Amino acid sequence: MSLRAELNERIGRAMKVTLERAALLKSLGHVHRVVERRNTIPILSNVLLQARGQTLLLKATDLDLEVTESRPADVGAAGGTTLPAHTLYDIVRKLPDGAQVSLETTGESGQLQLRSGRSRFNLQTLPDSDFPDLAAGEFTHDFTLGAGDLKRLIDKTQFAISTEETRYYLNGIFLHSTESEGATVLRAVATDGHRLARVEIPCPKGAVGMPGVIVPRKAVAEVQKLIEDASQEIRIELSTTKVRFTFGDVVLTSKLIDGTFPDYVRVIPSGNDKRLIVDRAPFAAAVDRVSTISSERGRAVKLAVADGKLTLSVTNPDSGSAQEELDVDYDSTPLDIGFNARYLLDIMEQLDSDTALFKLADPGSPTLVEDRDGASALYVLMPMRV
Repeated sequence: MSLRAELNERIGRAMKVTLERAALLKSLGHVHRVVERRNTIPILSNVLLQARGQTLLLKATDLDLEVTESRPADVGAAGGTTLPAHTLYDIVRKLPDGAQVSLETTGESGQLQLRSGRSRFNLQTLPDSDFPDLAAGEFTHDFTLGAGDLKRLIDKTQFAISTEETRYYLNGIFLHSTESEGATVLRAVATDGHRLARVEIPCPKGAVGMPGVIVPRKAVAEVQKLIEDASQEIRIELSTTKVRFTFGDVVLTSKLIDGTFPDYVRVIPSGNDKRLIVDRAPFAAAVDRVSTISSERGRAVKLAVADGKLTLSVTNPDSGSAQEELDVDYDSTPLDIGFNARYLLDIMEQLDSDTALFKLADPGSPTLVEDRDGASALYVLMPMRV
């Protein structure tokens, strides 16, 4: 292609689009979070803008996760370009409410002019043709889930996702369909080796027989932020390597973690016969108070239970000790057991009822925590030596 022909082609792809500041800001808010602030590949610092018809498409990716959104706009000239995502977001965020924003590229300069009221910004662009596409391939399973159900699956398990990169197969939520008490359920599980969270809902049509997949921590966090209306229906598409969530005009596609989630069923105790029932809020407040004496994050809090009384205590050789007593429902043999105070508080925050049921065995065995017998969410907590 001659230089003149190439220049004409670039000028011909000049883009001009106008839309309301609030609409643009909302879409940029959805997509720009995916962009890592430090990138060795310049194009990954940018957001893709494509104007065609009466729609502006925005897309951002980190090569593992991609978010796109379509937004109605006044398109004066169809075309596409890419701009620094965080810079563009910050500019639009600082524009006054109600402002109109005009975005126009000039093919010759490789720049985009953003105009709003008396404000003018000239921003460096990179060609939209260089922007990577997270090719999804074919999805084998397709189902819809109420946003409230999806939010519950995430909220009740996300805290237990491991942050230890060497055990990468624990760096997400394991999502799968399985049989439970004669019914098919969609189950979410997360564990970091110290605690485990498991929650299930009735399996939606289309999810039966789906492959067990591990949705990465970053994708989970973005999905959680994109759930803005608990009553909306979210489309979920799955293959063995990718997952796609569609929230109306927003689409999030993510690679799945390529690994094998451990056999978590073996970790969940079934023979714990000592039942301790506590009032959740007073118990959490007491754990929080006695753990104040700890100098180290995750210092063990000791639970000594006997004859309807629970004594919580923390001993710190450097700063002293703390103790608090609660009335509880417990009629088994006396037991002393230690737990990470932070982990106890995390689980208390997830429970829905006013009471917490602890199913205990001995000081060295995992403990089961639920709202009640047969609750749809359960938690396993490994004890600490005290």
